[in-house]
Amino acid sequence: MNVTQDLSILHLILNASAVVQAVMALLAGVSFMSWYYIFMKWYTVKQARAKTETFERDFWSGGDLNNLYNSAVNDRHHAGSMERIFEAGFREFAKLKGQKNLDPKDVIDGSRRAMRATYQREMDALEAHLAFLASVGSVSPYIGLFGTVWGIMHSFRGLSNVGQATLSAVAPGIAEALVATAIGLFAAIPAVLAYNRFAHDIDRLATRYESFMEEFSNILQRQMR
Repeated sequence: MNVTQDLSILHLILNASAVVQAVMALLAGVSFMSWYYIFMKWYTVKQARAKTETFERDFWSGGDLNNLYNSAVNDRHHAGSMERIFEAGFREFAKLKGQKNLDPKDVIDGSRRAMRATYQREMDALEAHLAFLASVGSVSPYIGLFGTVWGIMHSFRGLSNVGQATLSAVAPGIAEALVATAIGLFAAIPAVLAYNRFAHDIDRLATRYESFMEEFSNILQRQMR
């Protein structure tokens, strides 16, 4: 078998040492999971942005708040994050407003707390699995480097039994070790890019939700006068 055949990627993977193969399998599994979360998170953020824009358009069109609330309650499973925040705030406002001897400031504060609690739940859902992508992006290159170091050590240990070290004897062992680093980078780079993009998009959505809570609180406060 010639050197070119020995250095084919499939041959290098199949003939790597058990430790290097375990590292490659781990990185391949991590890469598959990160791509799964990348596509899932892309769809989630896209849907959240679209539903937010739709609700903002309906809310600021000047429609009746009671109709918006009823629509949010009836379609709760398909409502967006901002719509759920509105629903929680308006429900608490309506409940507290009907109580006697309650200061208007307490009514608004109660509505704000209800919106804040829903906001936290929605943000937790949006940020789910981002930590996994961050971990993959930061740890995968080091896992691949561990496989590379181990493979090179294994290759040089094998040379101790050879009378004369040649390039054809050294190249396969070093090449199979470097494949682990390549797989580690293949897993890390998309995860880092996706994490940075999704973190930016979610931060922008969070800013829109917080602005809406303040503006809606002002609207409720005017209704108390």
